[in-house]
Amino acid sequence: MEWLPKGWRPKVVAVDIDGTLTDGHKQLDTGAIQALRKLEDAGIPVVLSTGNVRAITYGLWRFLKLSGPICCENGGVLWHKSWGGPIVRADGSEAKRAAQWLALQIEGLDPNGIQTNDWRESEWCLFPDEDLAAVEHHISQSEWSHLSVVRTGFAIHLMEPHLSKGTGLEVMFDKMGWSADDVLCVGDAPNDLPMFEFARWSVAVGGAFDSVKEAADVVSPFPHGSTFAPLVEAILAEE
Repeated sequence: MEWLPKGWRPKVVAVDIDGTLTDGHKQLDTGAIQALRKLEDAGIPVVLSTGNVRAITYGLWRFLKLSGPICCENGGVLWHKSWGGPIVRADGSEAKRAAQWLALQIEGLDPNGIQTNDWRESEWCLFPDEDLAAVEHHISQSEWSHLSVVRTGFAIHLMEPHLSKGTGLEVMFDKMGWSADDVLCVGDAPNDLPMFEFARWSVAVGGAFDSVKEAADVVSPFPHGSTFAPLVEAILAEE
């Protein structure tokens, strides 16, 4: 299969974490880790672009010894060691209040949501098995109707409408002096779609949501993190 456009090699690779570097049980694929290290060793920075929080993303960034910035909370929080601190693009307290209000409207909904809310800075996440249709309906009829409701395989995100991985990467790339024409991205879930629109080239891992497969330039025949070994081999073969 053809992983890349002929004659093109990315200068930056942006990757999702949950469901992309990990499987459905959030277990990291060790082959994917080794492949990302090969990119870094070849001078191609890796950007972690995720719905997860800064604390967790930073830990992975540190232990993988990556050089690129990180895009967390679907573009709500950006960080690089050279910046002197994070860029927090929204106040997550409004999304938290919306979750608390939803608990009064939907019987059984847990407003505390997923564990990583303890560290969230720009959004709020409900459990992924909450009634998505009910959440969308009540939010659309409320004072929080401007909030986006985005479901991934691991959470239902309540967030400001200007937040997305696409707008987050746009801010990041401007700050780094990079071009979107030079980036390849890899993902699996609907929150990756704005990143696919931003990037020059997009790859959906095996096991991705159907909408993500339809939007991707390439759909991997390999599940989740198993995508990375052959993909990176193809990238490094391009000169």
